[in-house]
Amino acid sequence: MRARRSNRFAVAAAVALSVLLAGCSTQPIVEGEEPEEAVFPADFIVSEDVETVEKIGDPWQGLNKAIYRFNYRFDNYVLLPAVIGYTKITPRFLRTGVHNFYTNFYNIRTIYNSVLQFSGTKTFQTTGRLLVNSTIGLLGLFDPATAMGIPQHQEDFGQTLGKWGVGTGPYIVLPLLGPSNVRDAVGVGVDAVTMNWIREEIVPLSTEWRIVWSVLYAIDTRLHVKFLYYQTGSPWEYELVRTLYTTKRELDIEK
Repeated sequence: MRARRSNRFAVAAAVALSVLLAGCSTQPIVEGEEPEEAVFPADFIVSEDVETVEKIGDPWQGLNKAIYRFNYRFDNYVLLPAVIGYTKITPRFLRTGVHNFYTNFYNIRTIYNSVLQFSGTKTFQTTGRLLVNSTIGLLGLFDPATAMGIPQHQEDFGQTLGKWGVGTGPYIVLPLLGPSNVRDAVGVGVDAVTMNWIREEIVPLSTEWRIVWSVLYAIDTRLHVKFLYYQTGSPWEYELVRTLYTTKRELDIEK
């Protein structure tokens, strides 16, 4: 009976959240500190031969642009309203705890990818963060590891493949997930399957609670991303995003 009530509560919570957030304004709200300086200096992005854009393989550009427009509509009419509603109905300390929890859990992804990349330093430091925040930080709701000076790393299987010398392949735009390439798309799939398996091994969830987990993770992730579609001020936003994403991934693999 208790399990049945729990499932009903999960479904009801997800439905209520969707209905409430669907009616909210689409004025963007994001959390997180502003960067102190440009992440991508112009002299790094634009090479001297001014052929940088042409060097990025984009053979499926027509389909990619269609998906890009779909992602804009989904973000504008579904995800951003959900984020705004979430910030209206939850206090900041709760949102911080949720973000800390997900960040801590997905340190597992960084750990196994750091091992696959033969990076002892990142493996050691991220394992330390996971242990400290999962114990002293009460399952990751708090982040004492940062106060202790333990750095936060983010590694994924796309980066691991890049470290192994696998090429990017053509540029693609993934539905809902945004800019990517063939290599990174494979990485996303591998990480998703692996992390879902690990989560189920640690805490098996019912179908309803898996939905709640995924919806809340998507909202929390979007809350901490400052990008807004068609707000870059560039008439060539698609090409700009493609260049920035490709450059960022090169930097991610080099670091």
